[in-house]
Amino acid sequence: MERAITALASVLTVVLTAVAFWLSYEHLQEVAAAHGMAEAVARSWAWPATVDLFIVIGELLILRASLAHRVDWWAIGLVTAGDGASIGLNVAGVGQDASALNYVVAAVPPVAALLAFGALMRQVHAYLARRAVTGVDAPPPGVEAPLTPVMVSVDRPTPPPPVETAGGMAPLPELPALVPGAEEASTPVATDPAPVTAPSTAVDLCMPVVYPNRVDQLVRALYGTDFTQPSTARMTQAMAAAGLGASESTARTARGRVKAREPYLTGFPTAIAG
Repeated sequence: MERAITALASVLTVVLTAVAFWLSYEHLQEVAAAHGMAEAVARSWAWPATVDLFIVIGELLILRASLAHRVDWWAIGLVTAGDGASIGLNVAGVGQDASALNYVVAAVPPVAALLAFGALMRQVHAYLARRAVTGVDAPPPGVEAPLTPVMVSVDRPTPPPPVETAGGMAPLPELPALVPGAEEASTPVATDPAPVTAPSTAVDLCMPVVYPNRVDQLVRALYGTDFTQPSTARMTQAMAAAGLGASESTARTARGRVKAREPYLTGFPTAIAG
């Protein structure tokens, strides 16, 4: 149900963006034709692109900067200039001594185009960010899947059984003869002592840690291969090789998640830059 709603919202956003841009574009063509381009039809239709395309270019640059987790003020300036010029020219094209409603009607398409295109770029950003963060079932090439921990018990060694010969049990060694005249001291000997059972101690070799996120799997694998704290450059290089992008903030966030789940990794030495 959620996917159906998202798909419907995306389709309606695309339709609204196209309609609003067309109304704004067509009105700017009329303005160009009424002010010196009436006989040059092709030029009058191409002229609005010099205004509205600034909005499209700026929004795409903002989307790219947002995916890289940074702010592109130049792109924001392009969108502001393009939309301001589009609204101003659409309103100015109405002419003087017109009713207020005429100015409102002229201003609605460019404003709607700005809002609709911004909503469309927001949906595209959410989709791309979700694809970059969500892991898949199979680990990427070069990343080992986390192993299942093995529980073992450590017991005391069992004494070897007596060695049997062909004629039965092995003969006992001869005892030295008693010295004549020596008094035999009676020493109580405990027979058949109760067997002592050594308790078994369970040793947990490792905690079962499973990382569903592909970037987390990659960063955790670097700990196992380098045996050092992976640097940001090392992580982004491995991410780029695995086709996971090269965002430094994404790599550092993944490293923080891995350390939080396995605190003993903080004891690894820091990699020496070379």
